[in-house]
Order: sequence, then C-alpha cells, then structure tokens
Amino acid sequence: MVDPDDVCVLVPTYEEAETIGTVVDGFVAEGFENVLIIDGGSTDGTREIASDHGARVVVQSGSGKGQAVREAMEYIDSPYVLMVDGDATYRADEARQMLEPLFADEADHVIGNRFANMEPGAMSRLNQIGNGVINRAFRFIHGRNLEDILSGYRAFTYRSFQRLNLTADGFGIETEMAVECVKHNVRTSVVPITYQPRPDESETNLRPFRDGGVILLTLYQMAKTNNPLFYFGSVGILSTLVGVVLAGYVAIEWVTRNISHEVIAVVAGVAVLFGVQLLMFGVLSDLVVTLNREQTHQMQELARELNRDGTRGEATHEPGRATDAPESAGEQTPQED
Repeated sequence: MVDPDDVCVLVPTYEEAETIGTVVDGFVAEGFENVLIIDGGSTDGTREIASDHGARVVVQSGSGKGQAVREAMEYIDSPYVLMVDGDATYRADEARQMLEPLFADEADHVIGNRFANMEPGAMSRLNQIGNGVINRAFRFIHGRNLEDILSGYRAFTYRSFQRLNLTADGFGIETEMAVECVKHNVRTSVVPITYQPRPDESETNLRPFRDGGVILLTLYQMAKTNNPLFYFGSVGILSTLVGVVLAGYVAIEWVTRNISHEVIAVVAGVAVLFGVQLLMFGVLSDLVVTLNREQTHQMQELARELNRDGTRGEATHEPGRATDAPESAGEQTPQED
C-alpha cells in the first residue's frame, strides 16, 4: 500500500506561474504533502505561488531540467520520489498507480505511458511523430521497449536513482534515465496514464527540432557503453562501405580508362581496414559489456534475496536522513523524574 509520507513529489519548473498552484494543490489533496519545487530562475512568480500553496521551493544553481533533477536529490530525504512536470498535463490522482509497483517491490523505476490515454490536443502531430521516432530508435539501439521514454511522469526509489550516471542538463534527462535503467538492470515498469492538454495560458518550454536532435544524439552517444556493437559497428560498416565504393570507382577507372587513382586507392584501403577494425572492436566490447551485465544482475539478485529477510531495501534510510534520531529537530527529549 502506498504511503504518501514516504514520497517526495519533485517538480522541476521554469516559468510555470499559470499552472504550478494547481499542480501543488492536486498532489496535496491526494495526501502527498512533501512537494519539492526546484526552479530554474523563473521571473513570473512561479516560486512565490508554489510556496503559497505549501510547497518547498529551491532555486537551482544551474539551468536546465536535467541539472535541476540531479541537484534536487540533495534536498530529498524520502525513499521514494515521484517526478512530474509543472505544466498541469499530468493528473495527481494517478500518483498512487505510479507508485504502486515501487511499494509492491515489483520495480525500482516507473514510467508513465502518455500514449495509453492521450486526450485530444495534448500533443501536436509533430511531437507525436517525433516521440514515435525516438521511441523506435531507443528500442532498436538499446533493445528495450519502454513505450514512452520521454514521459515526464516518473516514480523511482532514491536508491535506484543513485545508481544512474546522469549528465544531461536539459530535456535529455528522461532519455538518459531510460538508457541508464537498461544499462544498470534497474527494474523498470510502464504504467498507463492520462496526458492532458496544457492550459491555454501556459506556454511550453520545449523546442521540438532542437530538443529532438539532442535526444537522438544522446541515444546514440549512450550506446557506446550500453550497446557498443551498435555504436562502433555502425561507424565501422559506414567506413567499410565508403572504402568499398571508392575501391570500386578506382577499379572501374582503371579497367575502362586505364587511369590509376593511387591516392583514392590508398584512402579506400584505409577506410576498409578502419571499418573492419571498428567492427571487431565492437564485437569484443559487446562481449565485455554482456559479461559485466550478467555479473551485476547476479549480484543484484543476491542482494535482493538478502534484503527480503529484513526490511525492504528500498525503504532503508538513506545517508543524511535523520530517521535514526530519537526525536526530530526542535523537539525536546522528555526528562526523567
């Protein structure tokens, strides 16, 4: 059963004055009173409105959603985190179904699938196409179907988040989290959710072409350590094909016109050799990654078995959380007579 007292609702914001009050009120009404706003320097009154509605507010030291999420972890002392955007496109009454797989110890990371119940006007046709391309690219490159890797509605354990190596500063943070979950064998569930249109007076901070390009580049770059065969193999195949085409051109010129192209021939040979070497390196790297993943999985299963004998590992107190103290700050210990 979901216990709201063990959950911190994390809301990264930037210029969300029109919607942030509604978002905070929605989660408080559902019993989630620990709402943390990490704000990227809004000038429209977002922070003041959030504070007036009962949320904790922190101004991030940097900029971008990714940096905000990483920095927010320094202010969270709850074992479970529910991350949601501040644009009122996600429903607070679906928070419990997002958190249920965590509390049931069925998953460590939960992604809300917006496409399961997308209301009319919630996403433009262009964004739907872009999301489809990115999700298919993720399945092809990283070998998992997580339905909606760009969803901003997520739930995860604090401990599982600490296992992720996140560096993205902007909207690539969701993509990076999905890839890292696959890479580190983090148990991930997908939960169907409702995706609502933004209020008319609210403006999006998303730039489809720029952010979409960054996300696709992130997917490819992260294949270097998660799927090295694809990462190195794709470049190797391209290099080999270029070498073969150049070699064919040199051969045709020599046979038909008796003209030699020594420089092009050398380039063709180098391209083929380089491509073959990259393919071999990709195969070897893939073997190493596979073996490491299997060993990590075995260790995780062993740790999970040990944790089942005591308190659930995900509800264990994290460093810095003062749950071991006999009383909270400001309270006095009763004196004995």
